[in-house]
Amino acid sequence: MAKKIILTGDRPTGKLHIGHYIGSLKNRVELQNSGNYDSYIMIADLQALTDNARDPEKIRRSLHEVALDYLAVGIDPAKSTILVQSQIPALSELTMYYLDLVSVSRLNRNPTVKTEIKQKAFGESVPAGFLIYPVSQAADITAFKADTVPVGDDQEPMLEQTREIVRTFNRTYNTDTLVEPEGYFPPKGSGRLPGIDGNAKMSKSLGNGIYLSDDADTVQKKIMSMYTDPNHIHIEDPGQIEGNVVFTYLDMFGTDKAKIAELKEHYQAGGLGDVKIKRYLVDVMEAVLEPIRTRRIEYAKDMASVTEMLKQGSAKANEVAEQTLAEVRAAIGVNYF
Repeated sequence: MAKKIILTGDRPTGKLHIGHYIGSLKNRVELQNSGNYDSYIMIADLQALTDNARDPEKIRRSLHEVALDYLAVGIDPAKSTILVQSQIPALSELTMYYLDLVSVSRLNRNPTVKTEIKQKAFGESVPAGFLIYPVSQAADITAFKADTVPVGDDQEPMLEQTREIVRTFNRTYNTDTLVEPEGYFPPKGSGRLPGIDGNAKMSKSLGNGIYLSDDADTVQKKIMSMYTDPNHIHIEDPGQIEGNVVFTYLDMFGTDKAKIAELKEHYQAGGLGDVKIKRYLVDVMEAVLEPIRTRRIEYAKDMASVTEMLKQGSAKANEVAEQTLAEVRAAIGVNYF
């Protein structure tokens, strides 16, 4: 049976944190190792430039940081193709063809884009590249004929726009060249992780994350400052579990479910201090992060090899994208010479 094709990736705007790990990276490794998928994992530097064009050094610096994080969590270049978006020229040309099939009003209606424009406070100065990045994503997905795209609920509108473009292209040019992708939703319980400050979203810009590259002392300091129950002032006070970030992390990362259930019961009844549960969480998180950190340090000793890995992955991906581009050109009829 033919393998399914996956396209996924990240914007290189900084090192990756444990929210990325629990929300996507861990799942990517499992899919990769299942043997059922050909995985293309993209470092989306062009997409990152849509709102960081005046700070390209940030993108250049982050490119290798993201690559190290990929390797450290277990993404294997022998099993997955790791590529850099800007090194695949076909993607830009595909984007141009697709833009002619999408209206500005449709782009403005995309709820994910609308939300992100509001979050970034662009006002009337929305970069054109940012507005059209759903079309660029459609080029990314279709270039590799990906039929499976791992997404969160908030990204479903982006995937639907890709499906619309695929249907419009195939209908307009009477072809079946482009493949309509389906979303792959991560297993229940591997969703968005809150920030250590209690904010619903862990984010680089808010500085409320634990990074895969953080050393043990940094991880401990962050956990010991973690948001718990603000009304749990004295050890003997009954504590709340809901909204308590420590217990959210224990549920996500802890393997001893009986121990965690016992801690919850004790905390709710009173008599269990925040310091004790935080120290337990430190041990839990170190069991997860220490192997990742160790592998990352080893890979970082030979950055030339990391760069070569990115070059080879991009070259392999470029061959696939160029084949798709040739088919798209033929379908449109722009092979004039």
